[in-house]
Amino acid sequence: MQGTTITLSVASLLMLVTGAAMAAGNGSLTKGLCYRDESAMKREESQQGMFDAVKLTEQQRQQMRDLTRQVRNMPPPLYDIDDVETMYQLVTADKFDASAVRAQISRMAEAQIARQVEMARVRNQMYKLLTPDQKTMLNHQHEQNMQDVRQQIAADQSARSMDMFRQGQSVSSE
Repeated sequence: MQGTTITLSVASLLMLVTGAAMAAGNGSLTKGLCYRDESAMKREESQQGMFDAVKLTEQQRQQMRDLTRQVRNMPPPLYDIDDVETMYQLVTADKFDASAVRAQISRMAEAQIARQVEMARVRNQMYKLLTPDQKTMLNHQHEQNMQDVRQQIAADQSARSMDMFRQGQSVSSE
């Protein structure tokens, strides 16, 4: 299971980095630095994600917009094309070196981690802008969302178990 997780992580990271590199170079990989596409990060300024369930005052909305702009103005994580090439060499090597892959992924992920920490810091500042009643409402909505996620996970696990059971029956009947 851990090997599968590592393989999927490497493949996902490689696809992300290669795609970003190709997009930055108009379809061809070029030597130098590549910027990650941030289209998923761009939202209308009125949306604050986790705060959508809370009715905000105009002053709170403005303060949150200001905080959001700080994060948006941060430069995106950089990938050196040599990192992409190194990852490709590791993935296509005759002998798989998990520790080298792990080290390479760690190097490539450092910029993303720093950005995520900064985004969490800004969301914390936004949370501190809320009144106690708004925090209570937000926490209630979070609990509801978590309950929905737990139910979805349980349903997915049940469906997987049924699929595995059916596959086992079809194999034994052959």
